[in-house]
Amino acid sequence: MSPSITARAGSFIQVLRRVFRLAAPYFQSEEKWRARTMFAAIVALNLAYVYALVLFNQWYGRFYDGLQNKDVTVFWREIRVFVVLAFFNIALQVLKFYVTQLLQLRWRAWITRNYLGRWMADRTFYEMELARYAGKDGTTPDNPDQRIQEDMQLFTSATMTLSMGLLNAVVTLVSFVGILWGLSGTTELSLNGTTYQVAGAMVWLAVAYCVVGTIITHYIGRPLIGLNFRQQRFEADFRHHLVRVREYSEAIALDRGEKVEHGQLDLRFGSVLRNYLQLIKQQKNLVTFTAFFGQAAVIFPFVVAAPRFFSGAIQLGQLMQISSAFGKVQDSLSWFVDNYDSVAVWRATTDRLTSFDDAIRAHAAQENALERSDAPGLHTDGLSLNLPNGTPLLANAALTAKAGDSVLVQGPSGSGKSTLFRAFAGIWPFARGRVQVPADAMFVPQRPYMPDGPLRVALAYPEDAAKYDDEQLRQALKDALLPEFANRLDDSDAWSQKLSGGEQQRLAIARVLLKKPRWVFADEISSALDAPAERTLYQRLSEMVRAGGGAMVSVAHRAAVGEFHNQRWTLVPEADGAAARYRVEVVAAPAGSAAA
Repeated sequence: MSPSITARAGSFIQVLRRVFRLAAPYFQSEEKWRARTMFAAIVALNLAYVYALVLFNQWYGRFYDGLQNKDVTVFWREIRVFVVLAFFNIALQVLKFYVTQLLQLRWRAWITRNYLGRWMADRTFYEMELARYAGKDGTTPDNPDQRIQEDMQLFTSATMTLSMGLLNAVVTLVSFVGILWGLSGTTELSLNGTTYQVAGAMVWLAVAYCVVGTIITHYIGRPLIGLNFRQQRFEADFRHHLVRVREYSEAIALDRGEKVEHGQLDLRFGSVLRNYLQLIKQQKNLVTFTAFFGQAAVIFPFVVAAPRFFSGAIQLGQLMQISSAFGKVQDSLSWFVDNYDSVAVWRATTDRLTSFDDAIRAHAAQENALERSDAPGLHTDGLSLNLPNGTPLLANAALTAKAGDSVLVQGPSGSGKSTLFRAFAGIWPFARGRVQVPADAMFVPQRPYMPDGPLRVALAYPEDAAKYDDEQLRQALKDALLPEFANRLDDSDAWSQKLSGGEQQRLAIARVLLKKPRWVFADEISSALDAPAERTLYQRLSEMVRAGGGAMVSVAHRAAVGEFHNQRWTLVPEADGAAARYRVEVVAAPAGSAAA
């Protein structure tokens, strides 16, 4: 066996293993008995459908013999038989369609929920996005939204369609090859003056015809696999940038960035069109051959069997049976030819889902180098931070804050202040060491997330809004200087687009005042606020944590915020050649600060 054939066989086996790894969990899940029963029913219906085709083939012989003999009784009897067979066939097809679609729906629902759960668990969604921009190997899959929403639908539907199609082809081949063998009789073949008796000649001709067609189809259609893989990626990139333009519409409009974004969209759409044009060219070549292949198969059995018919060896009914049986055998053997384009799309989809599954598995198997635990106060030991690309940012930081403290974290932009907060929260995957944080702590980012929907849901996020009564929700909004929203709790809107930057930050602070955590970690939560609002809200936050016996740790650039803190942790650059780019200097706040 040549190395190229061995390599292709190995590649095919690898694809089957990937498909099994993606498909098997559903049929081993809590729904396994329902899934297996439905799958068995589909197999049974496919077998019954093939049996109906065999009955139709037998009907052809009786019906056309009756026509040739001008037998009216046989004609009308076979018409009645045809009606019964037709209704039987229609019922089988409708039932097969319904059960197949129902299984696909349940399978898609299960696999989508399964991957959603795994993707959202342990902040996998966040860490995979960080890894995408780490710039190391580029193996982290792009556009997980497309893989969950589109690729899983394509995988389940294509797997069911192709697997049942292949089963149908195999069963049809087994059922009709015997019929065709019997109808073929014995053909005399003369070679170099010697006459040979060839049994089942039509079968051998069908096999040879389809083997040649399959080989040619594979070489013509092989580029479609890579092209379909890239097409899905380019489509997802284009859609992703459209969503970004919608989300950042105000910023783009203020910057007069329409032309730039239009250019970026046109660039991505150009990639979609260029790759699709290549797909069209390859599909044109494939369609040209398969159309020729299919049309030639219609007349081929008549040409081969015509001498026996005109010699009187067979009648019209047998000729039609030969044509029908040859067509079924040829269709079965040509399954790969007829479905090559679909197989290419399915293969590309399987590769995309497999890489997504690999990334989730790799994250689940990854050991966290950061030890995080609950404690009465904040304490770090040997805390080291890296950027996603591996650049050391902070090394062996030992920091402590206890109840009653109020810490201000400062430093140059890009020094890692927000990254330090992410490590406190336990979400930064490029950290090692030990972090102890109070259990009753709340982290507030500079850009808070605002879910679409009722205002009460955005205010209570991520908790259930029903946990709080209307008076608590209204009071939180008033305390956060948003009294105009106090009577709009049931208004639904896209709040991230509706609210200004300052209003979004005040709504995030309202969440804190509503939930009253003992410890608050605030990352630039007043950067979009005016000075009086900043002072009022920091005053209220300070009073809240002191009343609860907790503490507040803030990242801020404004000097005015310092009066609410009695410690300062300043990130200062290290000398060249040090283990990291920055170190933390801990100093007491100036005398006379409000917190002191």
